[in-house]
Amino acid sequence: MPAPSAMSPVIHPRWLRVTHWLNALAVVVMVMSGWRIYNAAPFFDFTFPNGITLGGWLGGALQWHFAGMWLLFANGLLYLALNVATGRLWRKFLPVSPGGVVRDLLAALRGQLSHADPRRYNQVQRLAYLFVMADIAVLVLSGLVLWKSVQFDLLRDLMGGYEAARRVHFFAMALLAGFVAVHLAMVALVPRSLLTMIRGK
Repeated sequence: MPAPSAMSPVIHPRWLRVTHWLNALAVVVMVMSGWRIYNAAPFFDFTFPNGITLGGWLGGALQWHFAGMWLLFANGLLYLALNVATGRLWRKFLPVSPGGVVRDLLAALRGQLSHADPRRYNQVQRLAYLFVMADIAVLVLSGLVLWKSVQFDLLRDLMGGYEAARRVHFFAMALLAGFVAVHLAMVALVPRSLLTMIRGK
């Protein structure tokens, strides 16, 4: 008779786990190297401590940033394509309604939101995951303007110019870092979710 663990249903397929962890790696590389790039020409009254940045200097940070960018772009496209192809995008992340988000958010704040079934995302989770997909798209588009401003002149103009694109990129990065922080806090509260993302069951 098979062991109970062998009979457990697969919650996260292997392709999802691999793309999730590759995305996580790409985001860490891009955020830390992005902070070093920001420090070279800050537009606010603060800089990030060098100890939490990556690259050592502007040229090194740019190399790390481009490496992370290509990983995030290619792996993100694969993740999105597989979610669409398998129907997971509609099963897991839709529908989302304002009323459902408010209801689940209030339940979470009261400590009454159930996590009994890790296969089902609540409305707040659905909204958060859809948001981060859109946020990464904004990061990629604004990053293209910063990288090849002349070639992507239409995109640059739509964003209000190069300097405006820098700010769009910065705030999109800040929102992504905020998502990661909340995501890690939720994992700490429900550690079983980490095990399922490692083992799939």
